Amino acid sequence: MAQPESEQQGTRPFRILVVDDDPSIRKMIVAALRRGPYQFLEAPNGKDALDLMRSHDPDVVVLDLMMPILSGWDVLRERQNDPQLRKIPVILISANRDPEIANAVDKGVCAFLPKPFDIGALSALVHSCVNPAP
Repeated sequence: MAQPESEQQGTRPFRILVVDDDPSIRKMIVAALRRGPYQFLEAPNGKDALDLMRSHDPDVVVLDLMMPILSGWDVLRERQNDPQLRKIPVILISANRDPEIANAVDKGVCAFLPKPFDIGALSALVHSCVNPAP
């Protein structure tokens, strides 16, 4: 099977891991960001998200906080304790307005976007997280 042209040239599209227990939200995010040079991974819970983070090294994670099995908070705690995962930027999305979100942003989370969110704002945040300013 032939590799995509970008991988043949030694580069690959940015990988975005979209983590939300609501499949319609995952699909909406993927559809909205599809125009960019991105590959997508999807996870319905924190456990699957951590497995994909370890095995596929995404460039950015769009992470819901309130999920079954392992919550987004659990993912953030595990990420903080793992040097491999700590380097992966995370954009939090949630309807939750927990004051701890500000602390998470202070601890290396790239950004927080409250639900319902504007797709244009999410697209801009993903772009800034995968292309940080020098």
